Amino acid sequence: MSTRRPTCGLLVSSAGGAERIREGFVEPAIAAGWAVAVTASPTAAHWLGQFGELDRLTEVTGYPVRVQPRIPGESSPHPPVDVYAVIPASANTVAKLALGIADNQLLTTACEAIGGQEVPVVVFPRVNAAHARQPMWNQHLAALRDAGVRLVYGEHVWPLHEPRSAPGKDLPWTALVQAVNDAYMRRPDFS
Repeated sequence: MSTRRPTCGLLVSSAGGAERIREGFVEPAIAAGWAVAVTASPTAAHWLGQFGELDRLTEVTGYPVRVQPRIPGESSPHPPVDVYAVIPASANTVAKLALGIADNQLLTTACEAIGGQEVPVVVFPRVNAAHARQPMWNQHLAALRDAGVRLVYGEHVWPLHEPRSAPGKDLPWTALVQAVNDAYMRRPDFS
């Protein structure tokens, strides 16, 4: 029997809350028994760097934060992943995932996981009411659900507000860690 801790491949895009991902998600997930390997979109990596979080995330997780693809033949700096979690997912990231657009390392990783159907994928769309009224929004969510993505979305999790009018509050960190736990516990046995 393996004693390896399950690994969450945390994919951080540039949406509100990204700057608090370490204390909000990573540290609680590690305390709950997870290993966490972070990949960030280029903009999220810039934000994390501005807040001094890139080095902190590497220190806390024991893995470098990935932003760029590996060169051919280079081994992955991250361990095998048991669950991917896109937290927070910007509206742009959600749309690109639904369409299969993989134009950065975060999207490439997530699109491969969605298409591979072997590792559960959890997505938390961190959007506002204007994003949700975009004519294609519901189709994007439906496409992700149809592909087996577990969306953490809805008024019960994150009520939508108009742009720049949301009350200052933390993301639903506890619910997000729980969603990753649930996805791991409900995954099919592919062995």
